[in-house]
Amino acid sequence: MKRDITEPKTLQIYDTLTRQLAGVRSTDGDSIRIYCCGPTVYRDAHVGNLRTFLLGDLVKRTLEFSGYKVKIVQNITDVGHMSDDFEEDKMLSQSKLEKRDPFAIARDYEDKFHADLAALNILPADEYPRASECIDLMIKHIQKLIAMDYAYVGDDHSVYFSAARFESYGELSGNRLDALKPGHRYEYSEGGAKRFHADWALWKAAGNRSEMIWPTPWGNGFPGWHIECSAMSLHYLNGHIDLHIGGIDLRFPHHENERAQSNPLVSEGDRNVEAVSLWLHGEHLLFEGRKMSKSAGNVVLVRDVIQRGIDPLSVRFCFLENRYRSQMDLSWASINAAFSTLQRWRERYQQWRVLGATETPLAKELVEAILQDFCNDLDTPRAMLKLRAVEKDVALKDEERAYIFAAVDELFGLKLLELPEKELTKELKDLLEQRVLARSAKDFGKSDELRDLLLEKGIEVRDTSAGQSWKWIKF
Repeated sequence: MKRDITEPKTLQIYDTLTRQLAGVRSTDGDSIRIYCCGPTVYRDAHVGNLRTFLLGDLVKRTLEFSGYKVKIVQNITDVGHMSDDFEEDKMLSQSKLEKRDPFAIARDYEDKFHADLAALNILPADEYPRASECIDLMIKHIQKLIAMDYAYVGDDHSVYFSAARFESYGELSGNRLDALKPGHRYEYSEGGAKRFHADWALWKAAGNRSEMIWPTPWGNGFPGWHIECSAMSLHYLNGHIDLHIGGIDLRFPHHENERAQSNPLVSEGDRNVEAVSLWLHGEHLLFEGRKMSKSAGNVVLVRDVIQRGIDPLSVRFCFLENRYRSQMDLSWASINAAFSTLQRWRERYQQWRVLGATETPLAKELVEAILQDFCNDLDTPRAMLKLRAVEKDVALKDEERAYIFAAVDELFGLKLLELPEKELTKELKDLLEQRVLARSAKDFGKSDELRDLLLEKGIEVRDTSAGQSWKWIKF
């Protein structure tokens, strides 16, 4: 639904660097430039990953609903992300496991990633640069850092960033250089090639590695994880990022190191300039009380939700009922409850819209109040409470309810205005027909048996004065 924007509202978010609320603004006077850390495409993204990816979508929807132009870039990491044991690239590790070419694996999981985003109605980014296709950008950035004396070539022919050269290192995460222990997570053991244990690799010498390597002035090798995002964000967003988004687990060391690499490249002489205006981080997701992991056996994928006959937007519904900055505990019970409400709202909207959608002062006020919740640091739980109240408020007419739902649907992204269509299989058509015949023959035992069987298969049957009616209760 088109909105008449008179005075755009400012989205306030909690900035991780300054530890306070700040307005998201455009620094080039054209569009708000956003960078979202994307997936490492060596495995399926689980719903915990997707909660983080939803953040960028909520920001984009809020800003565009308020009348702003937005550009979002989200990287695809298909090389350079080392395993937690510090010894092997995650792509190559998965390549050995599946006995397939690492780039073939990357493309497959990248396609699945986009399919999962679509299932949760997450709007696509404007650009999806792949790390493997931006090697030249990374090399140029590394060369500049070496020339500025922020980086050096180690004895092992790898290139390292000199952490101590960046005076404000640690301001994003709260980690001080003098407190960091050697070998902190996501860094590597270089056997004395580094000048300082907290330095990190911008470019790793190939050594015995023969796959996913590229030629450089320092010899064959492959990029470090952190330099990828610095190079891609600065290039595709024209030298500045208004808002940088990622999960809380990326705050350190990934984003801390990225900030240290990017700031010198945009600074002017002795004047230190921040390459990123604001940093936004989403909290962890638990599933039924435990951290989601393979070892715990509680990893949930989008396809797991679909296989249970549940609309995957039910997961989005659950995410919206929790604040992004709070740790969330998801469960099958909450997903099922969300699905039930989602289906009911869609049916109610179809009833409300019969007489049209009427904009009244009260309806417009409620829409603005919901938008204000989104602008208040993405307070989606409060916005969801308002949407629940719209359904039950006796002071509202159906035409007003229809207007409100139609107006805010693009904010919530729940597809409230449509009933998902699912084609009946021949088996289900036969069962429905058999039940009609059983009712006609007054074989009520058979009729009840068929009703229960259809219910198990996701179809609710009702008997009315006009005859048998049915609806999907599972997606």
